[in-house]
Amino acid sequence: MTDHVLKVEDLSVSFPQSGGRARILHNVDFALERGTVLGIVGESGSGKSTAALAVLGLLDNGGSIDSGRVVIDGEDLYAKSAEERRQLRGGKISIVFQDPFTTLNPAIRVGRQIAEPLVMHRGMTEAEARAETLRLLKEVGIPDPERMAASYPHQLSGGMKQRALIASALACDPDVLILDEPTTALDVTIEAQILDLLDSLRITRSLSMLFISHNLGVVSRICDEICVLYAGRVVEYGKSASILTEPRHPYTKGLLASLPKMSRERHRLQPIPGRLPDVRKPLSGCVFAPRCHFAEPRCQTTPPAITPIGEDVAAACWRASELARTPWRIESSETIPRRVDAGDGKPIVVARDVERTFEAGGAMDGISFSLDGWVPRVSFGRKVVRAVDKVSLTIHEGEIVGLVGESGSGKTTLGRCLIDLISPTSGEVAIDGAQLLNASRSEKRDLLKRAQIIFQNPDSSLNPRKSIGETLERPLELVGLGREERQRRVAELLDLVRLDASYAERYPHQMSGGEKQRVGIARALSTNPRFIVCDEAVSALDVSVQASILNLLLDLREQFKLAYLFITHDLSVVSYIADRICVMRNGTIVEVGSTEAIIDRPQHPYTKALLAAVPKVPELRANLDR
Repeated sequence: MTDHVLKVEDLSVSFPQSGGRARILHNVDFALERGTVLGIVGESGSGKSTAALAVLGLLDNGGSIDSGRVVIDGEDLYAKSAEERRQLRGGKISIVFQDPFTTLNPAIRVGRQIAEPLVMHRGMTEAEARAETLRLLKEVGIPDPERMAASYPHQLSGGMKQRALIASALACDPDVLILDEPTTALDVTIEAQILDLLDSLRITRSLSMLFISHNLGVVSRICDEICVLYAGRVVEYGKSASILTEPRHPYTKGLLASLPKMSRERHRLQPIPGRLPDVRKPLSGCVFAPRCHFAEPRCQTTPPAITPIGEDVAAACWRASELARTPWRIESSETIPRRVDAGDGKPIVVARDVERTFEAGGAMDGISFSLDGWVPRVSFGRKVVRAVDKVSLTIHEGEIVGLVGESGSGKTTLGRCLIDLISPTSGEVAIDGAQLLNASRSEKRDLLKRAQIIFQNPDSSLNPRKSIGETLERPLELVGLGREERQRRVAELLDLVRLDASYAERYPHQMSGGEKQRVGIARALSTNPRFIVCDEAVSALDVSVQASILNLLLDLREQFKLAYLFITHDLSVVSYIADRICVMRNGTIVEVGSTEAIIDRPQHPYTKALLAAVPKVPELRANLDR
């Protein structure tokens, strides 16, 4: 008999909206066996996090369970009172949220945050909780538990913060651990360490995990089974190896086809057309039919039930059996050449010996005492951190240079130094042959029209109180364009990034993540730049949206002969888009070369370590048969 530690049966969840309620989850079923990992995958808005919060009994904003059950170790969560649910959560199930930077309280020491559930749920004394906190920190691989426990969150790296969150989640010895995008914000090497840690915990604690992610490489690495959600419905479910190598549902095929591949040849990516349906509107037929290449008349009228296909997989598709080894339709087989001869083009950005230092620590940290014979002496000298250490780099017209490395390696600081968002401590930067750093204010303004940046997170870089039209008009106003000319240019910019002119009237909260990132790209194009810094421009996006943005960036490069510095920690993405790759570590570039040379023949041990840590999705069987 199968030992299910968690069962979700026929779960439907709705939230209030104007004029009624919107159904977010529709009759969702999945089960988690003891000691296994179930992956929940799908685009943003598919219902992944809502399913996790429903399992925890933590739905907010008026969310309610319309039907179904959540059964944890044989106990029905929603048949219990609020206090009983709290006790069940504390002892049986726990969660690690996506962003440790916002989950940990910045005003409370890490040790106290981990000790709190030990006192509250396990009845420990302060002394017992402290001892158990140190043991938990050691268990999750923290080398100096006492120092960690005494630290505040801002004093820890991203990887250490995530380990602290895992320690806190393990405090009450849960049977089920929910992980909501736990590695999205981490570098590949730290991500690999966290995944190894989770694997170890699963074995040593017989821990069961619900792993939510849009990173299919990570899912392939850690999950035994996968549940694919689309628009709040389970469309495919089964063994991880079967779903990733022989997907039955067209949506799963589309997700896998959207992934950039680490290969010599670069083909145009195949994003899934269209977008998720509006949950406020009634739907008939298969929910994926409007975006599906394989849809037929009955798909428009009759929704398919999820049906077993063989022993390992079930899918909600009328044509699941016949489509088993049929790949997602390729719209274009176009090969996009890499600029291997970019060095023959005109230099757009030339950086020489760029250095940027920061003073670290507080005012008292720089005080030191010494003895000169019997005479005490006090000296003061702040610690200096070299974020960028004498880096030289040339980027040519139409060239895409990838910049990779772990967090703290200096990637973003270098990118911002090249466009004077951060002033270098020393060195030279020239744009289009003109010196930037010693230019007058008017000369610098003219030069910086030619250099722009696309930020990582459009939610924080777009003003929520300004319409998209107002956001795009602002840089045009600063360069002196009149109102009519600004409005005409805004329409042109929206067209360039494949958005309708009507989007000028929208506000950021009315748009999807991919649409907001397109606005960020449009804003960067507003002053007709020659050079754009792309700072983790696709790291927060789902694979299909990411594919469409990467295609767009390549199209704009061809159309305007743009040069990009593409900063990322995702080596699959950089190997796809870059002509040349620079590997950065501790403020210096340790290896540089063509994309093919770096990916196929890395020379530096650090580059080899980065590549070895990349989680890979297995090859589709349809491709292996060719």
